[in-house]
This record gives sequence, structure tokens and C-alpha cells, in this order.
Amino acid sequence: MRTPKMAYPYILWMLVFTVVPILLIVHYTFTDAAGLRFTTANIERFFTPLYLNILRRSVVLAMQATGICLLLGYPVAYVLALKEFRDRNVLIFLFVVPMWMNFLIRTYAWFSILGNNGVLNNLLAVFGLGPVRILFTETAVLLGLVYTFLPFMILPIYVSIQKIDTSLIEAAQDLGANSLNVFYKVIIPLSLPGVASGLTMVFMPAVATFLISNILGGAQFILIGNLIEQQFMTVGNWNFGAAISLMLMILIFVFNVLFSLMNREQKEGTDV
Repeated sequence: MRTPKMAYPYILWMLVFTVVPILLIVHYTFTDAAGLRFTTANIERFFTPLYLNILRRSVVLAMQATGICLLLGYPVAYVLALKEFRDRNVLIFLFVVPMWMNFLIRTYAWFSILGNNGVLNNLLAVFGLGPVRILFTETAVLLGLVYTFLPFMILPIYVSIQKIDTSLIEAAQDLGANSLNVFYKVIIPLSLPGVASGLTMVFMPAVATFLISNILGGAQFILIGNLIEQQFMTVGNWNFGAAISLMLMILIFVFNVLFSLMNREQKEGTDV
């Protein structure tokens, strides 16, 4: 089968900006500083308790952010998908508008909320509480992750629920299912493809983030993304930075496969 000519620019783009960078990462990972001798020292260094602990912290934090986004995002997406909800477009617009603003500005905005003299502590002072220290903690990073990636959870689930054939819901109701049974036995199973997409779209960038943890977590809070940035931009150890990047790529690939398998199994079960 011949490749369509229209696909050549896309293939060239993928080669230059995807395949070549991955090959460079592999090259730097398995070579020494001079780039001449094959070595596995960079990989071996990564599998030490210090760096494995940073990886564990990054994965746990990303999973927490993904879980919170799912708990908050699914009800919102469900309400948005209801036909009776008239202000749907307005609410969707409100979710999308922050994504139009610069990512750095949106992250720095949390300083005015979580700071010692921020909105949160001023509000607590009204009730005679506080002040509380949230900025430069893991909680601040988690809040930043949820705020940043919540729309990426809501929109896929909303689209998935909206595509559900209403005749299936009506059939379940005709067979005596109440609203709760319809939700758990019809809507949730049929919306799982959107859930799987949302999990993927939130977890992947969350586990590799470095800017949010840099700003809201401070220099003392290091995630795997911060470690990669330090190796390339500060330490200048590109070989070890490439090794960490390769391990992170493999981790993300594994989670993506797991999400895809979960989605496929659920879809097959629903079809049956």
C-alpha cells in the first residue's frame, strides 16, 4: 500500500521532532560524557534509592492529582452533558478561558491565594483561624496540578457522556431501572472511554511537570521533571538527564498501555 503524498510532511515532521530526539536521548543515555564509549552507568545511577524516591514521589503526586481531577471532573461533566442544563456553553467557556492565559501567569496567581497574606489566610483570619502555611508544600503543588489539568479530565468525559445514545437510557428506564441504576449500569460503563482519555491526559503531564513544583513547591520540593531540568540546564550532565528522561518515557508508556487495556476490556464487556 502506497503512502499518500499528503502524509509526507507529517512523516517528515515526526522524524525531525519525534524520532530524532528520542534517538538522541537513547544515545546520550548509553554513552559517556565524551559520547564515544558505551556505558550503562547512567541507568545504574538512576536506580539508586535517592532517585527512585524522587520518582516514587512524582508518581504518587501525579496519581493523587489524577484521582482528584476524576472525582471533581466526572460530576461536572455529567451535569454539563444533561439536556436540561441550559447554561452549558457558558460553563464550558469558563473552563476553557483559563487555558487561554499564559501557563506561568496562572501558576503564579496561586501566590496571591496561598501566600501568608493571601486570600485564603485573610479569609481564615475573619473566622479567627490561621494563618496556615500551604505555599511551598506538597499540598500547594497538588492544588496547582489539579487546577491546571482539571479541564483535561472534564472535556473528554463530557464528550463521552454526550455521545451516549439516549435510547439506551430510555430502554433501561422502560425495564424498571431508576435514575441511580441508569447512572451506574448505563452511563458510567459507556462513559469509561472518556474517563480513560481523561486519566491519560492528566497523569502524563502531571508526572513530568517541573514548572508547577518549581514555583509552588519551592526549590526544596523536587520531582522527576525538576531533576531532568537540573541535569540539562544547571548541572550540565546531559547523559544522566537523558537516562532519567528515557526512564520517564518508559514509565509513561507503561501507564498509557495500562489505560488503553482498561479501556479496551471495558469496551468489550459493554459490547457483550
